Amino acid sequence: MSAPILKIEHLSKQYAAGGPTIIDDLNLSLQPGEFVALVGASGCGKSTLLNILTGLETKTSGNIDLGAEAALMFQEHALLPWLTAGKNIELALKLVNYPKAERKARAQRLLELVHLPHAYDQRPHELSGGMRQRVAIARALAQGRKILLMDEPFAALDAITRDLLHEELVQIWEETGLTVLFVTHNVREAVRLAQRVILMSSRPGRIIKEWQIESAEPRRIESKIVSDLSLVITEELRKEIKRHG
Repeated sequence: MSAPILKIEHLSKQYAAGGPTIIDDLNLSLQPGEFVALVGASGCGKSTLLNILTGLETKTSGNIDLGAEAALMFQEHALLPWLTAGKNIELALKLVNYPKAERKARAQRLLELVHLPHAYDQRPHELSGGMRQRVAIARALAQGRKILLMDEPFAALDAITRDLLHEELVQIWEETGLTVLFVTHNVREAVRLAQRVILMSSRPGRIIKEWQIESAEPRRIESKIVSDLSLVITEELRKEIKRHG
């Protein structure tokens, strides 16, 4: 097994000295190219963990070894409304010093990767919710990071659109070799997408259980393996919530 691309050891987070502990003694490793989903009750520190990994928040203690830079994708697309889809992506390319003469072509290729080849000149308000999230994925990919952190990116979408984006995300992950850490409240979504599903405890957040998903066949949200494992994980999540009132 190769060295982890992300290794977290004994990570803890408090927002104020003597205040409540949000994350406590959390340990986690991701291998290059691995797709891992993180589930847990609201407030258990999932989003805080992603923010710490990208430097948006500071850790209280512990060690983080990032073998590559990470891009963060939020639940909201956060596209700049006055820029077209293409220009939103070009801005991300500019911020990583991508050559100016090549930005438009690169943005167009990224839009093609997320199946929006004709959206370059369209502004966010002209796109559906699912299309805006595809542009947001393309913008995240434009940063050229090897690790993609996703914080409930499909939570606000309808079921059909979400299922379509699941397919596209898996395809992009397979084509690019990205390492993905995907936070979600949707257990079925986690099992549908990930190679490994990790359950966090209620606050303070720590890892209490994980499931490796070994399935050669393509998974869909209605697949038996997704349904069966989702029931197991959901039951564990319910037990954890009950333990903490």
